[in-house]
Amino acid sequence: MNLDKQLQVDSSPQSPMWQLTIARVRDFYREPAAIFWVYGFPLVLAVALGTAFRDRPIERIPVIVVADSPNPNVDTEKILKSLGMDSRLEVTLADSAKASRDLATGKASLLVIPKGEKPLLRAEKNRPESAMALGIVEAALLRARVGEMHQGKEEVEPDIQVETVAEVGGRYIDFLIPGLLGMNLMGGGLWGLGYVTVDLRVRKLLKRLVATPMSKIHFLLSLVLGRMGFLLLEIILLLGFAWLVFGVRIQGGLLPLAAAIMLGACCFQAVGLLVASRATSYEAVSGLMNLTMLPMYVLSGVFFSSDRFPLLIQPLIKLLPLTALNDSLRGVINEGQGITDISGNLIILAIWTLAAFFMAMKLFRWR
Repeated sequence: MNLDKQLQVDSSPQSPMWQLTIARVRDFYREPAAIFWVYGFPLVLAVALGTAFRDRPIERIPVIVVADSPNPNVDTEKILKSLGMDSRLEVTLADSAKASRDLATGKASLLVIPKGEKPLLRAEKNRPESAMALGIVEAALLRARVGEMHQGKEEVEPDIQVETVAEVGGRYIDFLIPGLLGMNLMGGGLWGLGYVTVDLRVRKLLKRLVATPMSKIHFLLSLVLGRMGFLLLEIILLLGFAWLVFGVRIQGGLLPLAAAIMLGACCFQAVGLLVASRATSYEAVSGLMNLTMLPMYVLSGVFFSSDRFPLLIQPLIKLLPLTALNDSLRGVINEGQGITDISGNLIILAIWTLAAFFMAMKLFRWR
């Protein structure tokens, strides 16, 4: 009998069940971070990805005609003229070193190398756009040959050599790994320092440190140096896994790679300290860190190129620290760039680092 009474549900407005339900609903709507992630985040993500992958005119296929001499010869001029008549192609002239680099990194879909009567077409065999470019270029060269011979009355077979190569650095996984490395450095810097700092404040441990003979800068720098101890293992794990499993290789030197990684790590650790300088609860610091990271997750080219966004906001995207870090890492890992090549991005990271750390010093409070 008592069991039957316990199983009965009191549906009156004053019942414990309804009061507890109302309390949970009120708790939810009093938490701004929860409201944002439930209602705001899907809308923000839809707008960002909808903008990046919006309907656009059909993109022209980039094709490079290779000419090591600054003055193209007759064969090169003839090829440029033939390919320039096809509106689907974006034809440029470049030397062999730049052409090979652009094919490897996906900036060019096909290389056309003039060799007298037998031009050589070099395509990346693992890239669908290279196969498409190959067919279009062959057809364009065929039309040019037909136009030269008997006004097209004879069936003409184009005398073309085709070469397919497997370029290192042009696969999607080669694009993705530097983005994941940059994302890991950002997440480690913000969560590893920002959340830890607020945890110390919430547990009243920072108040005890005030009485010690220690300045604010000593405390903040100790957090940065302590986080650096975990950095080497993170980098070795990710890059080692990418090399062993997917064959991702570092084309550039270790010095520019180390410079980009260290400066990127310092930058996001400084931003993490700034975010945590005044936050007094876990909810507040979590919301601030998510607000800081979300735009860069979407805009800074982690999973797809930031070039997909409109030109109007490209200057703003290029100034984001994660964009500068990702571009530096991809330049070194995929394109073999050196310190001077990525110096512009390193300067952006350095400015963010100094500005964020200076502001964190000014705003930081112990309680």
